[in-house]
Amino acid sequence: MNTTINGKRLVDIRRALHQIPESGFTEHKTQAFLLEEIRALNSSFVEIQTWKTGILVLVRGRTGEKTIGWRSDMDGLPMKEETGLPFSSGHEGMMHACGHDLHMTLGLAALTHFAAHQPEQNLLFLFQPAEEGPGGAEPMLQSEAFRQWRPDEIYALHIAPELPVGTAATKPGILFANTSELFVDFYGKGGHAAYPHKTEDMVVAVSHFVNQLQTITARNVPPLDAAVVTIGKLEAGTKQNVIAGHARAEGTIRTLSTASMQEIKTRIEKMTKGIESSFSCRAEIDYGANYCQVYNNEQLTSAFTESARQSQHVTFQACDKAMTGEDFGYFLEGIPGLMFWLGVGSEAGLHSPELQPDEGALEPGVAFLIEWLSGRSRSASEEA
Repeated sequence: MNTTINGKRLVDIRRALHQIPESGFTEHKTQAFLLEEIRALNSSFVEIQTWKTGILVLVRGRTGEKTIGWRSDMDGLPMKEETGLPFSSGHEGMMHACGHDLHMTLGLAALTHFAAHQPEQNLLFLFQPAEEGPGGAEPMLQSEAFRQWRPDEIYALHIAPELPVGTAATKPGILFANTSELFVDFYGKGGHAAYPHKTEDMVVAVSHFVNQLQTITARNVPPLDAAVVTIGKLEAGTKQNVIAGHARAEGTIRTLSTASMQEIKTRIEKMTKGIESSFSCRAEIDYGANYCQVYNNEQLTSAFTESARQSQHVTFQACDKAMTGEDFGYFLEGIPGLMFWLGVGSEAGLHSPELQPDEGALEPGVAFLIEWLSGRSRSASEEA
């Protein structure tokens, strides 16, 4: 059993995972790679269960009065990698552009340590699929495997390209926003560009819709709240001289309150009805994957902050809330815990085809993760 934490081994694992990014609930190669590594640990106090393409690993503690969870997400993003790295994605049109390859590497390395050094309390390591969509956290919570090993506390991290290597950053309360996907289809009557009066032009309809959306955050969301409504993709038409009978707008909604999320959706639904009436068309709305806010437990965040400030492995930095979304928030709805940022010093940001995290962040990241989980295991014993 290899229990050595060293930079080369961490880099090798990360690069192997980086080459096999897969979309949500299709992470078969990723799951197989992780299972091979986990089964090789061959520890008498480690138990493994699979759920869909995810993995749950329980490290039974010496007393096991409590269970402390750690979650790593697994999936990649549907985008072409443009890093030019020799270990670039081997799956065309897919990339680990959100750092999940690093997340899994860190989780696996911590698991390897505890499989050789039995903790005081139980540790549950989750490798969760489909964080990028359609959302794996919520159904994993409902799985029999998770209910059997449900933790009393749960933690996770996310890489932060804008922060220097060795930085750990978080805050109490809301860290990440409520998010919802947005897909709106408009159906009308296409036809020849020379006879517009005989058609129902969906390019015009969707254009009016996108323009109207911009009024929501300015006029329907309280000024002291925060919200984002973004359309990132438009599709319509087949040829320059054919009036489109169908158009599709794809976007995202992000808010810092559930009330604002509901208000925005209500306004969108009213707007689409207005478009239907104005342009004699039919509209269909699909909100896709919806993620709740990531809300850090204040008491545990205080303990985390103190631990990070005292650590020799990371430098703590307070941070502000962000409009990013993360389905880890579903775990935090019913289980105390927190998420934090880990600096990886990349010029390109998250979801960029040029993202290149500094692999030097792996070694201090793992050391601090082990330190934090070991500390929580001891404090759980003291609290019990």
